[in-house]
Amino acid sequence: MTSPPRPASRHHKRPKGEGQWALGYREPLNKNEENKKNDDGLNVRQRIIDVYSKRGFDSIDPADLRGRFRWFGLYTQRKPGIDGGKTAILEPEELDDRYFMLRVRIDGGQLDLRQLRTIGEIANTYARGTADVTDRQNIQLHWVEVESVPAIWEALEAVGLSTTEACGDTPRVMLGCPLAGIDAEEIIDASPQIAETVERYIGDPAFSNLPRKFKTAMSGCPAHCTVHEINDIAFVGVEDENGERGFDLWVGGGLSTNPMFAKRLGVFVRPDQVSEVWAGVTGIFRDYGYRRLRHRARIKFLVNDWGVERFREVLEKEYLGHTLPDGPAPQPARGGRRDHVGVFPQQDGNRYVGFAPRVGRLDGDKLLAIADLAERYGSGRVRTTVEQKMVILDVPPDRVEALVAELEAADLQVRPSTFRRQTMACTGIEYCKLAIVETKALASDLIDELERRLPGFTDPLTINVNGCPNSCARIQVADIGLKGQLVTDATGAQVEGFQIHLGGSMGDSPGFGRKVRGLKATAAELPDYVERVLKNFQGQKNEGETFAEWVRRADEADLS
Repeated sequence: MTSPPRPASRHHKRPKGEGQWALGYREPLNKNEENKKNDDGLNVRQRIIDVYSKRGFDSIDPADLRGRFRWFGLYTQRKPGIDGGKTAILEPEELDDRYFMLRVRIDGGQLDLRQLRTIGEIANTYARGTADVTDRQNIQLHWVEVESVPAIWEALEAVGLSTTEACGDTPRVMLGCPLAGIDAEEIIDASPQIAETVERYIGDPAFSNLPRKFKTAMSGCPAHCTVHEINDIAFVGVEDENGERGFDLWVGGGLSTNPMFAKRLGVFVRPDQVSEVWAGVTGIFRDYGYRRLRHRARIKFLVNDWGVERFREVLEKEYLGHTLPDGPAPQPARGGRRDHVGVFPQQDGNRYVGFAPRVGRLDGDKLLAIADLAERYGSGRVRTTVEQKMVILDVPPDRVEALVAELEAADLQVRPSTFRRQTMACTGIEYCKLAIVETKALASDLIDELERRLPGFTDPLTINVNGCPNSCARIQVADIGLKGQLVTDATGAQVEGFQIHLGGSMGDSPGFGRKVRGLKATAAELPDYVERVLKNFQGQKNEGETFAEWVRRADEADLS
């Protein structure tokens, strides 16, 4: 392992091949870095407004189309009819459709009536009605044409929303607890810190050219719903020995093909210091992050190489100019599920009502219907979660059951089965150019089949379905993680299927899912496989034992 760098004021070397700016290596070492040096991604906005929206898809510079467009939440979607076996073979221009996925940035998952209705209307007008809630609290639209983008931006920005830095090598949407300021057991409300950090730094050229994507979470949720363990940077609510409430700082989490859990720096961050500390950590990533190889360009690799002591030293000496006090670790997460599905009390005596769309799939009409329900039964405040779910706030106790009935009539379940509640799926081959298999419809069908076969199953259980190895749906930390790939069926044909990861978890006993040698299933075999392994779990589990705990001790035969 290479020795970590010392503060910039001293002489130190790291191999030039890593491309770290702080060490004087500014020449781009790959095409992505060259594109960013040639022109900041933020500058593409005006070209979209002035040129591309007027001249159409064929006028778009390829460096903008497959690069800088992401700085404003735009990706070309997959051309229909291209099977998963072609994903890694075809050139980008062969996979590109002439339509875009557009990601609406919803920091902290907070929406009001005007915002939610605007997204629903945009979905119906410009996106063929599509709208998916993601596991990062965004809403994604599809079938967007470049000609429509300026009008979409104008509508979003009129209600305080944006797509700025929703994708790209930037600070992406900042996760927050959907019950921030509301949950009766909350440690601290991080909403002001999210709002301040977004206001100060999103769209700032100082942070618009990072080595890779940069994911943030800020929360005082007692259930730890923002999954701080797998974010690049996370501020977790804590109370110190003097009763002062602030944040514990975590850095270097991330999944994809080389998963790592975030590490505690062991510092106590006061609420008024959060934006400054965030900028310091992000600055370290910008300046010291590895820019040569895209697959090693996340901050987790830097943190892993340096260690937390060196990272803290560089943060305090080079970026903050002062030390941070030591602080306590977060308390264990409340309860066995980290979502907010169901009916729960608020601080003010009202209730919040969390509900489960099918694997995050909605549409414009349903968004408008949710807005109507939030207006009639609550105050109009709606939240998105990091589990592809939604929450209506401020419901008087005597109106809860009427709201629940209307939500469930729209197939938005408030008291869902474990399978409906905790199955998540990425976009998949339907729209994604990286995907190998279909995900959304398969996961929805799997929910129905498991509900039919195992109606009495009530244990918490996450099933995360991913269309490729990149883990957008967090397969390594799921109880059952399904990584899409082509597999051979009984006839010898190549068909859609999954490599299976079992027993991943976060929280008190974090661990990445266990891969049983050769354990794969075709899409058609999945219901039989999941039913079999869950029946084994039910027959063998000890009192209070979770699925992940059972997997760690189970025989491979019982997992196959």
